[in-house]
Amino acid sequence: MARRFRGSETFKVDAKGRVSIPAPFRRVIEASDPDWREGLRPNIVIVYGDARQDWLEVYTMRAIEEIDEQIEDMQRGSAERLMLEERMYGQSVETNIDDDGRLVLPQKLREKIGLTSEAFFISAGDYFKIWKPETYEERAGARSRRLADQYPDDFDPRSLLPPRTRG
Repeated sequence: MARRFRGSETFKVDAKGRVSIPAPFRRVIEASDPDWREGLRPNIVIVYGDARQDWLEVYTMRAIEEIDEQIEDMQRGSAERLMLEERMYGQSVETNIDDDGRLVLPQKLREKIGLTSEAFFISAGDYFKIWKPETYEERAGARSRRLADQYPDDFDPRSLLPPRTRG
């Protein structure tokens, strides 16, 4: 089973757009890049999306390969496939992590999400998101609180998981 990202952290962004990747995230990126070997830079894909998306999604090579296969299985020419192709291929950039464990975010991407002095990293399983900390709190944090407010205080979110079949 593929390794997963876990946790969240905020890091400084320097004037050149360099930001440290959380060390546990780097281990997952390395383990999920089939071409990575000691001494090489591990590869990732950043999906920046359209104008409505004000965060970046960072995928490991294994995760992006799985998405590529899923897109290939879709009907050519369908509206859904065209939408996913545009997002996952046209609104993305392949890059790597530098020797110091940093990601260099191009100015275009920093400007798109309003990133200046800090970047907030939050795990999403086989990918993670990078947000401007204030935007995350306003949008995603508020959304999580609204969802949580639908349930009683003693609600166990694990009850939402589908049952596992053991065979």
